[in-house]
Amino acid sequence: MHISKFICIFAAYLIGISNFNTIIVMLNPELSGFYNFLFIMALIGLVVFISLYFVDAGYGKMRSEKWGPAINNKIGWFLMEMPVFLVMLYLWAVSPYEVVRQAPYWIFLLIFEFHYFQRSFIFPLLLKGKSKMPIVIMALSVLWNLINGYVQGWWLFHLAPKYVPDMYTVEWLTSWQFIAGTCIFFLGWCINMHSDYVIRHLRKPGDTKHYLPKKGMYRFVTSANYLGEIVEWLGWAILTWSFAGALFCWFTCCNLVPRANSIYLKYEQEFPDEFDRKKLKRIFPFLY
Repeated sequence: MHISKFICIFAAYLIGISNFNTIIVMLNPELSGFYNFLFIMALIGLVVFISLYFVDAGYGKMRSEKWGPAINNKIGWFLMEMPVFLVMLYLWAVSPYEVVRQAPYWIFLLIFEFHYFQRSFIFPLLLKGKSKMPIVIMALSVLWNLINGYVQGWWLFHLAPKYVPDMYTVEWLTSWQFIAGTCIFFLGWCINMHSDYVIRHLRKPGDTKHYLPKKGMYRFVTSANYLGEIVEWLGWAILTWSFAGALFCWFTCCNLVPRANSIYLKYEQEFPDEFDRKKLKRIFPFLY
């Protein structure tokens, strides 16, 4: 049995489909190809995870000249995050299925775009200083965001209405998956927003020193903003209850967990007198 067929059957049972005829429908080539693609992307995520333990991603605190030409950080963030916002909106708008105009799909769209509107149009304006972002890092991020926007939007607004039309009905809004996932998503968003606020206000105007953040979730981890992002997309994976959402969460972990390790080691060297190794973890409180 091809891996995509196995995943299709597993996906069917995961989302609560036990009708044999429906499972057979889910084994068609279009869905099999989609799940094959998700499987390949998951493997790529694993490669990224391993690689980033040996090579620091060249942006933010880890930026170095070896990554080549760079552009203004604000412009880089805007160009990097905007594509996924537009792709998701486009895939919803061109969906041929009238069902995506109903409440559950509207809410999926609004939750997703809520995050990326802030990330694309507000977050860059809040950035301070004159930091730069390597163009190659920005380009790779744009590529991932385009792929991820396609994966999320294609599943929610094209494949799900066609192959599992009885899944995201109005009743889905009262399911444990949607309620728990939405709560987790906004918990992560709050952690992420507050952590970014803490980082932005570490310095007073004109101050160029580096400081160890200690407020909010930074009392427990050195990368609280990354923790918030992972929690957000864990919530997304649960509220959509899909392999597409799970891929997003998985890839976020593969990118941010090793990067959090690099930041932890950098802080440990930079603030040896303030660093509390017993209490501070990298990204997951009390664990890692």
